[in-house]
Amino acid sequence: MTSNSIRYIRESLHAKSTTLPELTSAYIQQIKLKNKELNSFTTLSDEEALSRAEAIQKKIEHGKAGSLAGAIIGVKEAIVEHGKIATAGSGMLKNFESIYNATVVERLLEADAILIGRTNMDEFAMGSSNETSVHGPVRNPHNPEMVPGGSSGGSAAAVAANMCNAALGSDTGGSIRQPAALCGVTGVKPTYGRVSRYGLIAYASSFDCIGPLTNSVEDSAAILQVIAGFDAKDATSSDKQVDDYLSASKQSVVGLKIGVPAQYFEEGLDPEIKKIIEQVLDKLKDNGAVLIPVTMPNTPYAIATYYILATAEASSNLARYDGIRYGHRADQKAIREQLSLEKKELEKAGKNFASIDSMLTRLYKQSRTEAFGTEVKRRIMLGTYVLSAGYYDAYYAKAQKIRRLIQQDFLKAFELVDVIASPTSPGTAFPLGAKLDDPLQMYLSDIYTISANLAGVPGISVPVMPHPNGLPVGIQFLAPHFKESDLFRTGSAVEAIISGKYE
Repeated sequence: MTSNSIRYIRESLHAKSTTLPELTSAYIQQIKLKNKELNSFTTLSDEEALSRAEAIQKKIEHGKAGSLAGAIIGVKEAIVEHGKIATAGSGMLKNFESIYNATVVERLLEADAILIGRTNMDEFAMGSSNETSVHGPVRNPHNPEMVPGGSSGGSAAAVAANMCNAALGSDTGGSIRQPAALCGVTGVKPTYGRVSRYGLIAYASSFDCIGPLTNSVEDSAAILQVIAGFDAKDATSSDKQVDDYLSASKQSVVGLKIGVPAQYFEEGLDPEIKKIIEQVLDKLKDNGAVLIPVTMPNTPYAIATYYILATAEASSNLARYDGIRYGHRADQKAIREQLSLEKKELEKAGKNFASIDSMLTRLYKQSRTEAFGTEVKRRIMLGTYVLSAGYYDAYYAKAQKIRRLIQQDFLKAFELVDVIASPTSPGTAFPLGAKLDDPLQMYLSDIYTISANLAGVPGISVPVMPHPNGLPVGIQFLAPHFKESDLFRTGSAVEAIISGKYE
């Protein structure tokens, strides 16, 4: 239990060795001290947080505080909060202020958590390095010259830098787990439908999940316990009963069957990371777990399948940003003047105006051109292409079939094992700017995380021994649908191994 874990803080508050207003002030000072360099937070809710801390402190003193009293939490910009800016890292939503709370925000507030600020992210969650944000890149606390991972890099970096003791992120293809690994924190992607998406600005609706990034497995269990569960406002929300995650995190791994797919340990994986993961798995075996080889034959198709389907959904979801109803709108006066000049030139040439866009069409084009970044434009174009006539069957329909095959790989494997182990990322954090001009290499950063989103299964990344280069390394475990309890059980065992509690 670390000094910035939620349980430690709660115990300190009950022991009266500190107060919640004092604790909140300390985190605010940390943010002010470190954020200029790291750029993790885009908005700091300091006055509101301090006011809330005063109110919750009184509830603590009267024994009426909620389960997350003492939790200081950052919220990814894609998750809306009433009265707060929610740009989703994009110029398209610059200065957009939400008029309601996301369901996860409501549940955190009901549990007496303090939401201390809004965290930076890749634009519309499209990125693996947190370099595509309109707010500028986030830096890794372990080495500010390195990326923190993405798209929830702001949340991961904030937790790693002790600017909050937990944060919410969203995971479409690994956007919680990959930055968790690169920043050395714990990150959980729940089963699709386990946590309400109401209030999450959409990237790809059949993939997106909200989950916690924390300093410990127990903290992730505590937060997921609060935010999980059915929500009538989300049509994809499951009404399946929520397990007792905190109890699960204290269970032994004796008899736990861990699947080890050869496909996750092949070419492309950093040899040192492979060695570290294998050492951790051997330690789990020594402590009673059973390692079982499994096969995931369709893994090589995961990246291509994901980027066909996710970009298709993105092109549809982002069509709403048209410069008319809300979001960025181009300068209409400038557009009218340009159209007028073009018409005059055509008149001089004796041509008609058929080739000139209407004012509405030009406004639409110009607004999107100005407001969307390069990566978002790339994915919109890819998605529109694979959905277009003549290419739908060749790409989109085929990718949906392969998605099903990948789901079947997991279903077959989970007939034999309780969880599946893998690295979280093929390498450690890479230098800022190193992959911006090579989208394929950037996409390969998510090679071990994407399959879970395609199959809808839950996953956790837990920090293990650091790489010889000094940067963090994460191990990932995946479980059957709605079996997050097995992830917390396994993750806690890894923590015990790393801390020396297990031999």
